[in-house]
Amino acid sequence: MIFLVKKRVYLCIDFKSFYASVECVERGLDPLSALLVVADPERGRGTICLAVSCALKGLGVKNRCRVFQIPSHIPYVTAVPRMKRYIDYSAEIYGLYLKYMAKEDIHVYSVDEAFLDITDYLSLYQASPEDLARQIMQDILRHTGIPSAAGIGTNLYLAKTALDLLAKHSPENLASLDEESYQKSLWRHRPLSDFWRIGKSMEARLNQIGLFTMEDIAKSQEAPLYHAFGRDAELLIDHAFGREPVTIAHIKNYLPKSRSLSSSQMLPRNYTYEEGMLILKEMVDSLCLELAAQGLCAGSLSLTVDYSWHWGPKPSTAAVPLPVSANSYRCILPHALRCYERITDKNAPIRKLSLSFGSVSRETFRQYELFTSPREQDRDRRLQQAVWDIRRRFGPNALLRGMDLMEAATTRERNLQIGGHKSGQ
Repeated sequence: MIFLVKKRVYLCIDFKSFYASVECVERGLDPLSALLVVADPERGRGTICLAVSCALKGLGVKNRCRVFQIPSHIPYVTAVPRMKRYIDYSAEIYGLYLKYMAKEDIHVYSVDEAFLDITDYLSLYQASPEDLARQIMQDILRHTGIPSAAGIGTNLYLAKTALDLLAKHSPENLASLDEESYQKSLWRHRPLSDFWRIGKSMEARLNQIGLFTMEDIAKSQEAPLYHAFGRDAELLIDHAFGREPVTIAHIKNYLPKSRSLSSSQMLPRNYTYEEGMLILKEMVDSLCLELAAQGLCAGSLSLTVDYSWHWGPKPSTAAVPLPVSANSYRCILPHALRCYERITDKNAPIRKLSLSFGSVSRETFRQYELFTSPREQDRDRRLQQAVWDIRRRFGPNALLRGMDLMEAATTRERNLQIGGHKSGQ
């Protein structure tokens, strides 16, 4: 007996220069023709633009460029980032998706991009994949004013590739791919870094072994690929042929073997060794509160210290296990400080700190160190819960530590940001 498996159809939708388009709509400007930059002028002309409008891209201005890199002869409008507003728009668009399909068939890839499994809805709406895509895109444009592009594919990879390499350059902002058309139209496309999940570094390594196109990868021997990329070679080979076995259902049902919680700060200026230690203390405090609020504990921590680019030293990094899983600031801070003292160049200007808590698990039972007082840990737990409750009710800056009021501290400002940018309204 032969069972026929229904071929799935996916839609990958991306909003054109999303942050810049939102700011254009808010100002009554055309997102496709207005010259607008989303950047915080308070950070100076060296700050990175969060987004540039479609028209500026058409003039050769690179997305994520620095303000001073925009040619001086181009007159443009500067919009201060408003992350909360962008999230509100994204949520409104998600609500539009729900008009067409169940949430189980939607995977939000980022704030401005989503995958939709439209397989079972084509017969319901008596529409072709292209017609349904156009209908959804027009609905988004009508309700929000945000233009979009969409890729259609027989798997998630092909939908994403159709979007990135074809739809964004199509007059209709729409393109579709199956394995056959993918191999016919894109097998010899260069550079390889245009393809999803192939960065400049991987492209360089592929070029070193004589592979410059997806066709080269598909027709090459597998052994050198596995030697160069390990398990990632399997994904690379599948994508070279246009294959992708993972579905949205697989993504929804995925349970990671381990969890982590992390925080990273790009500092506004060069920080000294002592100032960097202050930032680390604030980050430990913030992550410990987050752990306690979710009923979680961490079993390890890792720290990376990046220095000013013109100084020269490579980033310092280290990971250390904790004696017992914990979420207490009192318990975790000494280990973080010892790690910082051990790896940090005391004479180098610090520009970025990244802290991650690993081996995160549920706080199902309590563990104690031999020389730690259970009474003190219980006190810390109650104190952290009280701080969290106060901040949740009255705002993130309603209760602060004394160190948060020091000149080099960043917690107060970061509490008013989303993703490192001003939340706005």
